[in-house]
Amino acid sequence: MVYYGQTSCEQDTERYLDVVKYVFSSYKKEVPLVVNTMGWVKGEGLLLLIDIIRLLSPSHIVQMDVYDWKAMAPLTPQYVHLTPGLYTKGKQQGKCKQMGGSGAEDWKPSEEEGDASAPEYKLLYVHPEFPRAGVAGEARVHSGILRDMSILGYLGQLQSPDIGAVLPLHSLVPYQVPFNAVALRVIHTDVAPTNIMYAVNAGWVGLCRIPDEIRCQTDGPVLLTQTPVCDCLGFGIVRGVEMEKKLYHILTPVPPENLRAVNCLLLGSIAIPNCVLVGQQGVEGEIPYVTSDYNYSILGSGKLKKKKHFKRREYAFECDYT
Repeated sequence: MVYYGQTSCEQDTERYLDVVKYVFSSYKKEVPLVVNTMGWVKGEGLLLLIDIIRLLSPSHIVQMDVYDWKAMAPLTPQYVHLTPGLYTKGKQQGKCKQMGGSGAEDWKPSEEEGDASAPEYKLLYVHPEFPRAGVAGEARVHSGILRDMSILGYLGQLQSPDIGAVLPLHSLVPYQVPFNAVALRVIHTDVAPTNIMYAVNAGWVGLCRIPDEIRCQTDGPVLLTQTPVCDCLGFGIVRGVEMEKKLYHILTPVPPENLRAVNCLLLGSIAIPNCVLVGQQGVEGEIPYVTSDYNYSILGSGKLKKKKHFKRREYAFECDYT
């Protein structure tokens, strides 16, 4: 597992392909592998999909069409063979090499680049006959809700198995992790080193393992200059940062024997569901991690908001997620 750290790969497609290659490299080919691709099939998304098909060389492709939308061509072997991807070239897009001289007639296509055989796979084309199948806007709303539910289910492992009140974050005992024991990297944006602890506090982080040994002349923090493509062993919440003792306080259900291998924290744009923060019970005064006294004119700041209703054509339902 690799933590990509964003809900869309649009801003960094190159790293996305690197992640796919890294994960696929561990496939032993002893059992069938099902690859669930993204629903981004327009523009660069389609080109990236063609790259992935070339990279993975599947035996079968199942293409599900969208009702009343014929814009996407069937992904036949011939189509993939001829169409250039985002980073790969189609048959007719091969590089040219100069054979000598300076005239245009001296440029000929490179055989090894342009004459690769067409991929061999079976295309299974599914065309739904019911209305509203694959409506993108609704899929986006549903995926956000499902993502929050997945995070809540994951955090539920921190709770006692006994049926009772759910303990808020400040009532759970965290691990203490020295600054110089783990490297830190913010994936989705550039953060000044002086602000890095503000960014990571109360953040959802991937608990990762990089092959390099963490070496720091001081007592930290250790900041990476590039985002590594590495194993992710699980997730956690940085419940607090203790600057005096130089410790991260981290909540995670990952077993201690696995945590020994963690030496890197990756912070992405995946947010903790608002209900975890604003719904903490048994708190007198201000709720931890939630403030009412803040200058929201600061660049990058923003309030937690609740959207009371998502209106759909058929019905409306209440939701507390942004």
